[in-house]
Formats: sequence, structure tokens, C-alpha cells
Amino acid sequence: MSRAEVSPRATSAASSAGAGRTTWTTAVTRWVEGLVPKGQWLPDRQPVYVASWIYVFGVACLSSLVVIIVSGLVLTLGGVTWWHTSSFGHFVNSVHLWSVELFFATMVIHLWGKFFMASWRGNRGMTWATGALAFFGSLGTAFTGYLIQTNFDSQWISTQAKDGLNAAGIGAYFNVMNLGQMVLWHVSLLPLVVGAIVAVHVVLVRRRGVAPPIGATDPTADAGGQVAP
Repeated sequence: MSRAEVSPRATSAASSAGAGRTTWTTAVTRWVEGLVPKGQWLPDRQPVYVASWIYVFGVACLSSLVVIIVSGLVLTLGGVTWWHTSSFGHFVNSVHLWSVELFFATMVIHLWGKFFMASWRGNRGMTWATGALAFFGSLGTAFTGYLIQTNFDSQWISTQAKDGLNAAGIGAYFNVMNLGQMVLWHVSLLPLVVGAIVAVHVVLVRRRGVAPPIGATDPTADAGGQVAP
């Protein structure tokens, strides 16, 4: 029997057999669709209270992080002394520095704003927790960044930090005077941790929705005032 002569019954049987089989691509697709309900990844409408300035700082913080990552990758390609000898390297280093300053400024405002709004309400405890973890992880990343500046500032910071870490009994495992080790922590290990936490945080924000001000009606709640898990 040629391919053109395959009976509809055989085709239907093959389709039924394929429908009962779950492939890894199907499983991943269902998992991704289960993370965030359809239409909530990039919603075209938001509650009216989102127009308040307090909701801007989270997006500004995330935008600063993108600039940090891009400028940091460019600095990594040039090497640890490139920004001292190249005018373009000095410019990229300045962009990296000021994007970090903006990142922490907007993050602190965002963190305190959500704290006073009690943004863990409505089953958003994990959203708050991941945001706080991202803040503490960013502190370690910024600290290692100061240590790899290869200037007198980084030399002074590393010697003072070394004394503190030795006093805590962990100086043998985290050698802040080892430039290669600090570059590894700053460029690959800590950014991966912070990036993963931020990704989880963004997914939770899209899944639960932004936290409403105290006293406002939560649009994600049902008739009984409960937010879906």
C-alpha cells in the first residue's frame, strides 16, 4: 500500500496512540503554562492604583539589572585591566558603576515601599521572600565587584574585609585578596544565583499580580476575597 492509500482508520489509530503519549516537550509546555495563567505575562491592562509612582521602582530596578549584565559582559571580554587603559573601557566601566548605583537605589525604595504596603498579603509571601533574597544576594555581588576594581580602593577594601572574614573563621574559604577567585564569584557564580532568584520573583509577580495598596480591592481575588494559590 502506498503512502497515498493509507486508510483514515489507520491514521486515526496512530493519532490516538500519539495522543496518549506524553513527550518531554509537551510536559515542559504544560509546566510553563502552569507557572503563569494565560494573559498575565504581558497584560495590556492594570488596576488603576498601578499608576502610582511606588510601582515604578520595581521595573526601574529590573531595567538597571539588564544594563548591569550587558555592561558587565562587555567588561569581562576586555579583561580585568582593560577599563584602565582604554577610553571605551572606561566608559563601559562608568556605565556599569552607575547602573549598579541606580539598581540599589531603586531596589531599596522598592523594598521599603512594598514593606510598608505589606505586600505579602494575598498569598504573596514567597514573592516578598524572593525579593528580599535578591537584595541580600546583590550585596554579595556588589562586594565582590568592589574587590576586582584593581585599584587602591579595592586593595584597601580587600585587606579590611580579610580581617573581618578571618575573625569570622571563613577567611580560608573565601579569600577576598585572591583576584581570580573574586572575579569568578562576581562574574559567574553570584550573578547566576541572583538572576535565578530574580526570575522566580518576576514569575511570582506575574502569577499573583502586583500587590494592591492597603484597603484597595485586589482584582485577583475571588468573590470571597481569597487569592488563588
